[in-house]
Parts: sequence; C-alpha cells; structure tokens
Amino acid sequence: MYKRPHYQQLKSRIEEPRKFIQVIMGPRQVGKTTVVSQVVKDLNTPYSFLSADDVPAAQTHWISEQWDTVRQTMQMKHQQEHLLIIDEIQKLSNWSETLKKEWDKDTREEKNIKVVILGSSRLLLQKGLTESLAGRFELIRMPHWSYTEMKEAFGWTLDQYIYFGGYPGSADLMVDEDRWKSYIKDSLIETSISKDVLMLTRVDKPALLRQLFELGSLYSGQILSFTKLLNQLSDAGNTTTLSNYLNLLSDCGLLTGIEKYAGDVIRKRGSSPKFQVYNNALMNAFNDLSFETIRQNGKEWGRLAESAIGSHLVNHAGQQTFNLYYWREGNNEVDYILERNGKLVAIEVKSGKHVNNAGLSLFRERYHPHSAFIVGTNGIPFEQFLQTNPQDLFL
Repeated sequence: MYKRPHYQQLKSRIEEPRKFIQVIMGPRQVGKTTVVSQVVKDLNTPYSFLSADDVPAAQTHWISEQWDTVRQTMQMKHQQEHLLIIDEIQKLSNWSETLKKEWDKDTREEKNIKVVILGSSRLLLQKGLTESLAGRFELIRMPHWSYTEMKEAFGWTLDQYIYFGGYPGSADLMVDEDRWKSYIKDSLIETSISKDVLMLTRVDKPALLRQLFELGSLYSGQILSFTKLLNQLSDAGNTTTLSNYLNLLSDCGLLTGIEKYAGDVIRKRGSSPKFQVYNNALMNAFNDLSFETIRQNGKEWGRLAESAIGSHLVNHAGQQTFNLYYWREGNNEVDYILERNGKLVAIEVKSGKHVNNAGLSLFRERYHPHSAFIVGTNGIPFEQFLQTNPQDLFL
C-alpha cells in the first residue's frame, strides 16, 4: 500500500519518548486514518483506535471514560506503554480541556500513554489547541494528494490529475464519470459540509453556503467580487456573510479565496478574492462537460490547468511557511504571488498559443521579486511544476 510522506514523520515521533500529543489535521478522505493504521501496523506498541464521529457532542465524559479504560488495560496486561488514537475529536464538547486534564494526569503519574488525535475541521482543532493545549502538541498537516502522489500510487497521467483531482478513494471510479461525480458530491462534498461545517458551527443560511461553494468551485482560478457573486445567488445574503462562509469552507479544505497582493495589509483584506478549490475534483464534480469534451476545449482546459496549479500552491501554503496572493492593476495581472520572509515569487500561468507577459514584467519592475516566471506555454511545463515543492522556489 502506498505510504504518504507523513507516514515516516508520524512513525518517528511515536517511537520517541512521550513528550507531545500528535495532532493530524487535514480534509476528509486524504488518508489521515490510513496513515495512522499503517504506522501502528509496523510498530509493536499496543494501541486503542477510537472514533468520536458518531458520539453525541454532549457526552463530555466520553474521552475520560476511554482514557480510564486504557489505563486499566495497561495495568491488567502489564504494558509499559500504550498508544491512544482518537479520530474526529473536535466533534466533542470541551474536548481540549478534557484532553489537557487527562494528559497532565498521566504526566504527573508517569503513565506512558502516547496520544494521537485526528480531525478534519481546521478551525475547531486550532481553537481547542491554542486555548487549552499550548506547549503540549505537535501538528502534522496532511493536505490533498499531489500530482506526484497520484502518479506514483495510481499511475495517473497529468491530464487525469488536472480533471479528476487528487482523491485516492475516487481513483477507480473515473472510468464511469457519472458515478465519479456522484461520489465526489455525495460522499465527499456533502459529508464535509454537513459534518465539518453545519454540525459544528452556527450557519444561519446553509443553502447560501452550499450555493457559494458550488459557484465558487466553478469559478476556481478566477477573481470575482462578493457583490457580483450575490447577483448569481438565489438566497439573500451580504458580502460579510459570504466572506465568513468562505472562511468556513476553507477551514475544512474545500474552497478558499486568495487575496490580492498590494504590499499593504488593509488593501489585501479589502480585495475581491480569487476563488480556488483545494482539489480539482471539487471543481469538476459540478461541471456538465465530460473529460474528453473539455480536453478538446482549449479555453476550458486552460482554466482547469490554472486551477490545478492553484490547488498545488494552496495545499503547500497550508502546510509550509509562505503566503499566497494574486496581483492585479488595471488590465495587468499575475496569477500567483508567493511571499516568505520578505521574498516574493511571481508566477503567471499560460496555456494558450499566445503569451502576454505585460503583467509579469510590470510586477517585476515594481516589486523586484526573488524570481518571476511562466508555467505552461513558453515556460516551465505543467507536469514539472506540479512535481515541484513551491518552498524550493525561494532558494
């Protein structure tokens, strides 16, 4: 079975002496549970694998009860250490306070219970971690699968990745596109929205949130103001509501809005977002055009290719230390601006026969980036860039 790079990272941390709670954070269906299962299979450490997914949120004592069971098991079986794994822990009320209490109790009593928790809601996990567990945890961020991973694990071509995205569970379904689209919409999108957003956060207009996701996904790679977007939505709302809903969708790894680079924080935050899915599968689940049809349409295929580059960048930005923006002034535009430690990298994506570099040239003159280049036509090939770690661009 294919092992993501996070396998070795988690394995080495569990093998170390007990020091930190290991927190695995990432969207649904990216292999968090699979990685943990692979690790425990290759270790000799006894473990308990629990899921809070179906536990009522009001059962505040559930974590403590499970923890006590582990302590009793260790005593009865004379175990020197035990690994406690809890999946979807953010579903439970006061989970972080309970985790802190039980972890600190084991520390005081020198019980060697190592802990791994998993979650798909970045917002709720981070809130609990910062409020109660400061200094007690390490994060392992698992993003959507990259082109390199899908190629190595399933033999996917570049074209297949650009259209079908990077969900490993859907790899066998692409021969039947209707079935594939139903799987993405029903098993991934609806489950993520229902369980990771609506069940855990107050949303006054759930229909509006769903419409925002669908339209935002179709516009992936494009800049669109919330004001213009409201004209296409049937449910009433305002720009503040849409901005908040977009943040919720981003927190569960579905859809985000890339801000405009302006060298000024206030202007960045006031800009129209560039919508970007975290996985191209989310974009094409709502596309009426088939893979073969859209592959023959140069303009539409170019949009998909640019979105694939965008998803590659937002996934890396989420787990590495760089910020991602776009830039526009008048008719001049640069698709992606990467910023890290005062260094800028400007990237323009081109897929057509004719290339206009005016925006890239103007940005270079004005901001003097560390590097500026084209991906696609007359530049770095798509396949090569999608197998590049964007952090290496700052070297």
